[in-house]
Amino acid sequence: MLTMQGKNAVVFGVANKRSIAWAIAQSLSRAGAKLAITYQNERMKQEAHDLITSLPGAEAFQCDVANDAEIVQLFSQIQERYGRLDALAHCVAYAPMEDLKGDFLNTSREGFRIAHDVSVYSLIAVTRAAAPLMTEGGSVVTLSYFGAEKVVPGYNVMGVAKASLEATVRYLANSVGPAKIRVNAISAGPIKTLAARGVGDFSLMLKNHAEHAPLKRNVDVKEVGDAALFLCSDLGTGITGETIYVDCGYNIMGF
Repeated sequence: MLTMQGKNAVVFGVANKRSIAWAIAQSLSRAGAKLAITYQNERMKQEAHDLITSLPGAEAFQCDVANDAEIVQLFSQIQERYGRLDALAHCVAYAPMEDLKGDFLNTSREGFRIAHDVSVYSLIAVTRAAAPLMTEGGSVVTLSYFGAEKVVPGYNVMGVAKASLEATVRYLANSVGPAKIRVNAISAGPIKTLAARGVGDFSLMLKNHAEHAPLKRNVDVKEVGDAALFLCSDLGTGITGETIYVDCGYNIMGF
């Protein structure tokens, strides 16, 4: 049975009700998980806090994953409140707007660094902090996109960062596997989120996806949330180091 009763989970990256992080939090909550949910900073606190506390038993915490001190503080709080941790959802990605909108050839050194620090290194940082609390094993899930594998016009440096993220998933899976901790990525189809606004020609991306995917539609955010729930639950205990596509089959098509 797919249940998270008696399990504790932390979800990073809730910005608003359209966030994939929020869909994952809802799926985990429906399955009975006790949740710690983070938002990035004081500016995003009000909307995120009201949303998070609307879930039964969920608690809101501030954590900027680019700040090591905040990561340490968060996991200290989680250990104090929950003791053990069973699952972690990393739903964080960022690249400067100018490095998404322009020609990839003109990617700035700083833009490249920021994209990889926030979108990739943060997965290593939070997994390292979470591992000591996963005393009975656990599951780490992050979010990728098809632009990691193939060129998606307008995705630019974020595509390179997502490729790095998927490689990081494999290396982390090997690193923490002996502790019975699994690490996987979900490669979701395009979804209208706050982050997606920064991607050039996003409406065209949605249209093309719906036309070419075998299911002839775009993925629903709840489907991504439920896939994460599966990976975090005891039904996914044999899966690690994988990138699971939840994109209505778009990735299998040649053209």
